[in-house]
Amino acid sequence: MKINIGIDLERLRNPNSGLGQFCKYLGENLQDIQQEQANFHFYYPKQYTDIIIGAQPHTVSFFDKLLGVNNKELQLFHCTHQDSHLFPKNTATILTIHDLNFLEKYSSVSKQQQKLKALQQKVNKAKGLTFISQFTKQLAQQHLQFPDVPAEVIYNGNCLNTNATPKKPNTSITGEFLFSIGIVNPKKNFHVLLPLIKHSNYSLVIAGNNTHAYAQEIKTQAAQMGISDRVILLGAVTENEKHWLYQNCKAFVFPSLAEGFGLPVIEAMSLGKPVFLSNKTSLPEVGGELAYYWNNFESNNMVEVLKKGLADFENSPTKNQYLKNWAQQFNWKKTAEDYLKFYSKVYNAL
Repeated sequence: MKINIGIDLERLRNPNSGLGQFCKYLGENLQDIQQEQANFHFYYPKQYTDIIIGAQPHTVSFFDKLLGVNNKELQLFHCTHQDSHLFPKNTATILTIHDLNFLEKYSSVSKQQQKLKALQQKVNKAKGLTFISQFTKQLAQQHLQFPDVPAEVIYNGNCLNTNATPKKPNTSITGEFLFSIGIVNPKKNFHVLLPLIKHSNYSLVIAGNNTHAYAQEIKTQAAQMGISDRVILLGAVTENEKHWLYQNCKAFVFPSLAEGFGLPVIEAMSLGKPVFLSNKTSLPEVGGELAYYWNNFESNNMVEVLKKGLADFENSPTKNQYLKNWAQQFNWKKTAEDYLKFYSKVYNAL
């Protein structure tokens, strides 16, 4: 008998975000799997009814969010992130936890406890738990009580569309540049990259939503340092533009303070680019021994790590291929297959 499984793809409403990418690639690859074991019911925003095929479509309604999904056909429902509003009423639920970034976001202990309490209530209802990194699982274990249910780490895949034709963004990028990508907010810690530009001839190009006040802080600081012409905040970019930026950058730089996984790291490595990362949260797990790490954000130290790392990369003719090989282990086909196995495991344990 096939299992009827509901999949929450509601975050496709923001397709360029990390959760949007997770929903897009998980949905696409689940529907490509031979489905002797399962019938998938995809729940997604109305505007995406034309991109999901091969599964039973369900447009997310106001009442789904308010009252919970109510579909008597389903045996399992996968809430694909911890902030999902689609918890079903009477269906066994699998919950994926991506991060506990609210512990960094909120300095108020009461606010942290409020968020932990809400997440604990969801965890208590779950019949299976997945995490996108060992770091996220370990952090969750420190702050939450897990029920006696299957709990596994399933890594994300590489989201870079290798079929996309690289296209240079319509902006003045000249000479060699360092590249980073992500929503421009304080947890990304982008401002610590500015001394790398001050003490070099590189430009810094950052792609991603830049409407947060933190983006203006970066621009102001760059102006004070006299490097405004070499610090470029692009805003959101297309897949083709993103591919061009990875392909043409001198190095990928990512000093983030809070990551559940770090998809851009794998994207850059898949093109054989040197990556320079903070040694925080999940990034050492994802970057492995092939990445270069900043152990602190003191300017001289960051400049030295970049200088030595680039010299090491340029003097290691095989490093490029090793990076590509490392990135290959993170692919969405394998991720989807691992989730399908987990669905069966949870169903059999009910």
